[in-house]
Amino acid sequence: MGHCHGPRSTEHSPPTQAAHRTHDPPGRHAERRSPRAKGAGRRGGQRILHAGEVSASAEVARMLGLAEQATVVVRRRLIELDGEPTELTDTYYPADIAGGTPLAGTAKIRGGAVTLLAGLGHIGVRVVENVTARMPSAEEREQLHLSPAEPVLQLSRATYDSADRAIQADVMVMPAGRQQLQYEIRIG
Repeated sequence: MGHCHGPRSTEHSPPTQAAHRTHDPPGRHAERRSPRAKGAGRRGGQRILHAGEVSASAEVARMLGLAEQATVVVRRRLIELDGEPTELTDTYYPADIAGGTPLAGTAKIRGGAVTLLAGLGHIGVRVVENVTARMPSAEEREQLHLSPAEPVLQLSRATYDSADRAIQADVMVMPAGRQQLQYEIRIG
């Protein structure tokens, strides 16, 4: 079976200021973007828009292997480059894993979510991703500063532990015209 080394996403900008971005392991892509942006003379960052317990949508419940409307913990972030929004990322965790932890709050997590999860005994070993193109919701259009006719890419990622339990679900929404996803897959 081949191994996928994740998508590589490139944000389009003038040729002299091209910024490259790789989707990193779950929970790490936003933290690692800032140094790359600085190296290209750009400023990257993220803002936590919301964190806490919510009822799982049908999609999130399916990704996490939970009943629809089950309680999950979400962290909604707005990823920015040079002060402009480039991605909305909602990361969901089963409540029995993340409830009562810093994942349920808006403060920055020292070492990142992956480190915190590992400290709680939850280590991701397998990722399944789905990429779709669609029109954004009114809220997404407003938050990403999109024109009415501008589509988005949605990358949905489920991360599983060694017992094949889904421990994290990410739903990333990006302006389609500013992104390119590149996958490298080893065969054999």
